[in-house]
Amino acid sequence: MDNRYAFDFDAPPPGPTDELAAVLGGKGANLAVMANELGLPVPPGFTITTDACHAFLATGWPPALDGELHEHLDRLGERVGRGFGDDADPLLVSVRSGAPVSMPGMMDTVLNLGLTEASTRELGAATDDEAFAADCLRRFRDSYRAVIGTDAVPEDPWQQLRAAIEAVFRSWNGERAVAYRRHEGISDELGTAVTVQAMVFGNRGATSGTGVLFSRNPSTGEPALYGDIMFDAQGEDVVAGTHEPEPLSVLDERLPEVAAELRRHVEVLERHYADLCDIEFTIEQGQLWFLQVRVGKRSPRAALRMAIDMAQDDRFPLSREAAVRRVAHLLADPPRMSVPAPGGPEPIASGRPASPGMATGAIATSSEAAQSAKAAGRDVIMVRAETSPEDVAGMAAAVGILTARGGLASHAAVVARGWGIPAVVGATDVHPHDGTVEIAGRSFAAGDTITIDGSSGAIYGAALQGTWEVTPEADTLLGWADELGIEIGQPPVEEAAAVPASEAGAGGLPRPGTDDVTRALLIRGSVTLDQLAEALLATPDDVTDALDGATAAQIVERVADGIRLTPQGKLAAAKLVAADAERVGVEPAAGMLDAFHALDGRMKEIVTRWQVRDVEGEPTLNDHGDAAYDRVVLEDLGALETETAAWLGPLAEALRPFAAYRARLARAMRLVHDGDTRFIASPRVDSVHSVWFELHEDLIRLAGRRRGDVATEPG
Repeated sequence: MDNRYAFDFDAPPPGPTDELAAVLGGKGANLAVMANELGLPVPPGFTITTDACHAFLATGWPPALDGELHEHLDRLGERVGRGFGDDADPLLVSVRSGAPVSMPGMMDTVLNLGLTEASTRELGAATDDEAFAADCLRRFRDSYRAVIGTDAVPEDPWQQLRAAIEAVFRSWNGERAVAYRRHEGISDELGTAVTVQAMVFGNRGATSGTGVLFSRNPSTGEPALYGDIMFDAQGEDVVAGTHEPEPLSVLDERLPEVAAELRRHVEVLERHYADLCDIEFTIEQGQLWFLQVRVGKRSPRAALRMAIDMAQDDRFPLSREAAVRRVAHLLADPPRMSVPAPGGPEPIASGRPASPGMATGAIATSSEAAQSAKAAGRDVIMVRAETSPEDVAGMAAAVGILTARGGLASHAAVVARGWGIPAVVGATDVHPHDGTVEIAGRSFAAGDTITIDGSSGAIYGAALQGTWEVTPEADTLLGWADELGIEIGQPPVEEAAAVPASEAGAGGLPRPGTDDVTRALLIRGSVTLDQLAEALLATPDDVTDALDGATAAQIVERVADGIRLTPQGKLAAAKLVAADAERVGVEPAAGMLDAFHALDGRMKEIVTRWQVRDVEGEPTLNDHGDAAYDRVVLEDLGALETETAAWLGPLAEALRPFAAYRARLARAMRLVHDGDTRFIASPRVDSVHSVWFELHEDLIRLAGRRRGDVATEPG
């Protein structure tokens, strides 16, 4: 590889794209592909390599970089017909980060760099638009002050440029970026590249704009452009949320020729990458420019549809075998949909519709009863006042869930939606007892049949019929897998669950012992060996020795559906919690729990927003058809996880269970960012919500309280 520190987009160093990404960053490598291999309209520019970042962070500004910057900016000025630092006809540039692995929003960017008071006047005169020039200067100064951390903006463009590049290099070790890498598992050794690119202006009137799009709908997989555009705006407006974007379809009405060109080029990109593309673009007075492309995140169902569509399209180099293998982890537990049958008796009570679909089954008032009924081949509706982590095994055995308390953000609601099973919550006319349930004044015994409708909240005192079917996309791919002889195994998460603690981000937790097993089972209830290993950030083999010791000591017992504490084990677990509480201190533990309530409220609100949207005042199941909405929710979730990891620090240092919670949350968020949105709230995996609820339960016990004593979300 060349020893230079900077390369023009159209003259990158030799090597395949994946190797170039390590030197030019993902953004720089993909800009080189678009500019050279694909011939797409890309504003000219150059990339400063990750080697320069390494040198800067180690010893300061590399002296050789100054000469290269002058050479590249001279060539860039010749290409666009303007001069960097020329007051009469200024070349303005953007300075953006570009790590080898995408870290969206984690590092710094400066736009419109190169403006001064004098050049702003000339820009206004040259464009015959003083308001446009003044807007660019305002934007530049605002971003420069925010990124550089100073109120003084130099009038020398070369000082501006060097300060901006240094700021991007330094932002590699900024708090946001370090926290993001920690929970994404990204190496600190990669460093960031910097792209310096001629500015194109989306804020030059009605025929200008900026936008972000996906080559297909990332939520449904529909083969149509999906995204937002803002007219007379720059990219920062999209990110800041200070302006309301319009759907991309508006471009067809306002600039149909540009819309047609955009579609042609997006098709080229999608075929080149043979995958969903996430694209940033700008339009300047009717001229289309591409600023970035990367493989996009998508929902599980969208991933299935896109795999089918691309494998059936001769324009894509994706075979049926490759399509199946691409989504095999999603086919291990294929998405299903409910098909209710019409007719039936009138409801006897109602609650809040928390998870859609209809379910009929025998009443079970405990987790153990639900599991036993399933083992005997009977469908059950699990009926509880409210649910706890110990109920998860029973909820997994049930075909439906009914609770007397709780709202759309309750544990029962979130778990049910994550599993895709019907649920009704907050049914105030439902009063569960030990072995019986009173519903609107009528007494039902455990084993009696009821029906719940999670779409309307209705509760029926008799059987109603409905069916569950595998989604058509999953059915097609499972058929292909069968024809091709491809065995559909467990999702990759099962492998991830067995990753050693040091690799999972747990900070090198020691091999689990009997106390660790006992402590975990107190919170989880009945679990499988794999689930126990997952909770301890260990492999099943690592857990087996400790489990054997606990079994010999009669602390745990093996039952048909897993492992659980014996009565003696529950006493031993209570002693361990008491010892932990003494180590931390009663008042500090109570204070931690009280402080957690604010975080918990935010978590419930975020997860509920992911699963349910407000549509004209009515809570509606989120179909994930609005990528911009989902993106904001995921950003909020990532920020909360980072904040929680820092908040947990002292407790994680003192007690292993809380170090494990922190590491499990980080692992779940890493998988969410990788596109597996099951890890937001699905109880089938070690999701953010699953870990969070266990953490809350553990904090309650550590503080010497009971769940019923702790305020919950509004019903």
